[in-house]
Amino acid sequence: MIRDFYDIDLSGRNSFHVRQRAARLVEFETTDDLTAFFRKGAPAKWTVLAGGNNILFTQDFDGVLLTPRAASIDVVAETPDAVAVRAEAGVEWDDLVAWAVERDLWGIENLSLIPGKVGAAPVQNIGAYGAEAKDAIESVEMFCTDTCNTLILSREHCAFGYRESVFKHALRGRVVITAVTFRLSRRPRPDLGYGDLLRETEARGGATLRNIREAVCAIRRSKLPDTAVLGNAGSFFKNPVVEAAVAERLSFDIAGQVAQLRAERDAIARTLAACPAIERVYPSEANFVLVRTPDPDRLYDALIAAE
Repeated sequence: MIRDFYDIDLSGRNSFHVRQRAARLVEFETTDDLTAFFRKGAPAKWTVLAGGNNILFTQDFDGVLLTPRAASIDVVAETPDAVAVRAEAGVEWDDLVAWAVERDLWGIENLSLIPGKVGAAPVQNIGAYGAEAKDAIESVEMFCTDTCNTLILSREHCAFGYRESVFKHALRGRVVITAVTFRLSRRPRPDLGYGDLLRETEARGGATLRNIREAVCAIRRSKLPDTAVLGNAGSFFKNPVVEAAVAERLSFDIAGQVAQLRAERDAIARTLAACPAIERVYPSEANFVLVRTPDPDRLYDALIAAE
């Protein structure tokens, strides 16, 4: 069933809680809904807005936003070693991870607590702590806006790469992802190559699914505030990809610069922690410092006065 909203406030539909508006927002549940929508003619400007985590509205959106609402998770095939799980696009990603962990299914536990919906996972090929969505994705169901047909694209044809996929390029603006099928393992296969994750997991008693999920969640919560409390996009970055020879040279040239940046970052964090206008300084391994303040104007004045 289609639900239409006009001149809608988007503050509750993006993780930054930005108070912009959209000319029209359409919630859909089935491919029949999408067929009914696109057979009337595609609007001049449209995009999919799922969880609203990787988008920052800087002005009102004068087109149509499509939001998936279908949110079922179903086992579609089983073998002694693996289970194929189909999740609809509107499923909250972390709900899928929790569902898998509760059923002792391995493959996406390292991706715990990533904000967003299942339908967005293949687009970005989301990843964290040594794992990527592509490692578990078997196929992606998509609605073609030109033909109003539904197609299933196997993992091999999704052109997955480091935070890349065909959905960001050749198929951008041409399809709407409606469901994703994952191949999850019944057999333990912990991936603890990330140092902090190994330490946190061992502190909880070893490499069980639940311990790994709890460890990932603990690490993420220590670094990032809850989006429901303080608007943010989660941990969102992309490392540069260069040729091996360039990487080798940079590994020598940049070591001193990184050490200097870390020292400066830590010094800034200590100074900010002493500022009465700041409630909390979040731990950081990046080249920025995230803080929480109840009074941005007071913080601004304090920073100006400190110059």
